[in-house]
Amino acid sequence: MPRQVDHVSRRRLIAEAVCHLADERGLEGVTLRDVAARAQVSMGAVQRCFRTKEEMLVFALGHISDRVGERVRARLVRSPAQSAATALGHAAAEISLLRDEHRAEARVWLAFVAQAAVSPALAQTLKANYATLHEAFTQLIEEAGEDADRSAPFDPRLEAHTLLALADGLTTHVLVGHLTPQEAHDVLHAHLSGLWEEPVRPPRADPDLTRQHS
Repeated sequence: MPRQVDHVSRRRLIAEAVCHLADERGLEGVTLRDVAARAQVSMGAVQRCFRTKEEMLVFALGHISDRVGERVRARLVRSPAQSAATALGHAAAEISLLRDEHRAEARVWLAFVAQAAVSPALAQTLKANYATLHEAFTQLIEEAGEDADRSAPFDPRLEAHTLLALADGLTTHVLVGHLTPQEAHDVLHAHLSGLWEEPVRPPRADPDLTRQHS
């Protein structure tokens, strides 16, 4: 009886091969032949799993997104003693991929982001991923804002967009060496701390001084 092939496991194996190659040489260096060699399967096996290279890349992007997403979701599960602000900080640090053990993931993620600029299929996958994170961050920011009892105008959805953009920017700045991981963490911490503090208002001008300069 012919041996049954576990297509789910094989697709994941191929996705891992894509990610390893993307880390080494960028997505422009990923070919079906090289992927097959790295995954130690035949070209035919790759083509049976994926009809096109783009389909393979979309699956690989979903694969790495799921891996990062699992860690983020774990950070979003709060204990009764953990505040929304703390959970948000942990999740934002997770998607920034600043730790040394996540440097390869950061390189692969940004390779996919760059390719998505010219690939509608990859862009659609990224947009769906960002939308899910945006909803989760918006909810946490709303809760944290209520706990902070802010009186100043506060738009949680806008702040969630800002935080996601900041996270991607920090990933890039660390990869190119503009910031150290610690400096990037400091930037992220400063931004998050500023969310819960009332804006600093300039002091009112002294009427007497104003008249002197008029």
